[in-house]
Amino acid sequence: MVGTPAEAQRLRDLALMRRVRDRIDREYAQPLDVEALARGVHVSSGHLSREFKRAYGESPYSYLMTRRIERAMALLRRGDLSVTEVCFAVGCQSLGTFSTRFTELVGMPPSVYRREASGATAGIPSCLAKQATRPVRNREAPATTASLA
Repeated sequence: MVGTPAEAQRLRDLALMRRVRDRIDREYAQPLDVEALARGVHVSSGHLSREFKRAYGESPYSYLMTRRIERAMALLRRGDLSVTEVCFAVGCQSLGTFSTRFTELVGMPPSVYRREASGATAGIPSCLAKQATRPVRNREAPATTASLA
């Protein structure tokens, strides 16, 4: 049982943060912002941002962008879509913002990743490829030139 009202509130907040994270995971390609996510769980955007960061170590926006970049990496590895098509397919509205965030997380621009990654995961089960190519969270990619070879 929960001992104090503060502990009960913390558990309620964690349940709400799980709902927000699950919504981001499901609807990452939709137009989402912190205000819309906060309205969905009936809290203020400030409260959502603080509690989400406390629970998961990053802001809701950062989590959303990381999720979008993860999906973009998978689409770029397929090689049948242009960088612009991938940008819009994962829910980004600005090619510039997408490219900047992609480069920060992955360590190379999406066009370079697309070119180098097309055959890099051939023959590897998709579950392992996803794990091996997951972008770095809570830190930017190292400044050195990354290579998939």
